[in-house]
Amino acid sequence: MTAAALLSVRGVVKRFPGVTALGGVDFEVRAGEVHCLLGQNGAGKSTLIKVLSGAHRPDEGEIRWRGEVVEFGNPTAAMRSGVAAIYQELDLVSGLSVADNVFLGHELSKAGFTKRADARRRTRALLRRLGHPEISPDRDVGRLSVAHQQIVSMARALSLDGQLLIMDEPSAVLDPDEVRVLFGIIRELTAQGVAVIYISHRLAEIREIGDRVTVLKDGRTVATGLDAREVKTADLIALMTGRVLENVYPRRKPVDPAAPVVLQVRGLADEDRFREVDFTVHAGEVVGLAGLVGSGRSEILETVYGARKAAGGTVEVDGRRLRRGSVGAAVRAGMGLCPEERKSQGLLLDQAVYRNITVSSMSSFARFGFLDDRAERARAATLTESLDVRPAGVERVVRGLSGGNQQKVVLARWLLRECRVLLLDEPTRGVDVGARSEIYELIRALADSGVAVVVVSSDVEEVLGLADRVLVVREGRVVHDGPADEIDESRVLDLVMEGHAA
Repeated sequence: MTAAALLSVRGVVKRFPGVTALGGVDFEVRAGEVHCLLGQNGAGKSTLIKVLSGAHRPDEGEIRWRGEVVEFGNPTAAMRSGVAAIYQELDLVSGLSVADNVFLGHELSKAGFTKRADARRRTRALLRRLGHPEISPDRDVGRLSVAHQQIVSMARALSLDGQLLIMDEPSAVLDPDEVRVLFGIIRELTAQGVAVIYISHRLAEIREIGDRVTVLKDGRTVATGLDAREVKTADLIALMTGRVLENVYPRRKPVDPAAPVVLQVRGLADEDRFREVDFTVHAGEVVGLAGLVGSGRSEILETVYGARKAAGGTVEVDGRRLRRGSVGAAVRAGMGLCPEERKSQGLLLDQAVYRNITVSSMSSFARFGFLDDRAERARAATLTESLDVRPAGVERVVRGLSGGNQQKVVLARWLLRECRVLLLDEPTRGVDVGARSEIYELIRALADSGVAVVVVSSDVEEVLGLADRVLVVREGRVVHDGPADEIDESRVLDLVMEGHAA
């Protein structure tokens, strides 16, 4: 360990029944640096975060914090020592104020009474330090934007004099302006000596915000101390995946001009989020929706699917008009949705993989009023094998899978139903570059088989790389509709930021 190391990890191993999640992790973090942690889904990043923040105890190895060997018994103990994790799925409590969330678990009190005035005062000071004095300590945290909720999580991490912040995919739900603000805050914190472990699947971010890089593969460190601005992207991908990915996006086949219209949306409107949305999707076509977070993209998809009831307009599949606000009607017509929040909206987290795959096709496995479990498992096993879901085994609880493999399970559900229309909302959020490439190949293969696909993504490059045609959405209106190869990333960003129609 060098004298400058704030945190040193040596030979850390963590086992769970039947699996070794960490098989030997080594790296160190210096005060005032942004240390980027990369790896595919399932590489061990999440387990390592939990070990460092006190949620798990290592089975082997050594962790030194400020030169002393430590073993945090729980996250509160880690926070009191100055180590705090900010997870991708923010662990804030709606219904409580900002100040209550900042000091949750370590409330300011005297003689058994909470010192609310002191909590509000210290919360204001923390929010000023983070450059967001406009956030009221008394505001219900559930009413804040996702970007502001993230600031509250950072304030909580700093409330006990945090010296190391572990940030898991912090930019995943932010638009470009919000990412720039986040990076500004990180730079201010590191200038004050705070260290940041930054986890992201967006390699461009690593170069912009990172100082050094550690790469994990299969629970082990395969490279550490790499210069974030000098290391080649191809080298990082090869370290993470064990293979070279020449082209991230699969080759597009021209859409047959005679292909039938599968999905027709006319005049679709929601009372608050969007209005007068029109578009068509032909068999074999991928249509991408680009726009800022909050522009109405996800709400459009949910309304097409019937999860939201439209205030006006029509949705047709193969020429048949669907009943408004009816998910059942959409599914029966051959439509499937992979939602933005797959854990809360798309998966039964405590159920087995096979049951998550067959849940929308139960009737096909029913025999005289009983489910044929053996047939369910067999069909699910065939699909998971073809999609390379890891670790193998359809009996596994889906909660234990990585984000990329959970997304494959959701896709397998709709493959089983042989959908005519597939709606994908942020299909690669929280998914590593290797699994992302596999999902892109699957989406393209589905389109080539005649499925009509609609993709929503905050990643403009992803929309342009995947889609045959692009719709740009701003403030609830479609401001551009045209072929993907006739628009570039800068023009899309201009449209979503400025709102000038093409």
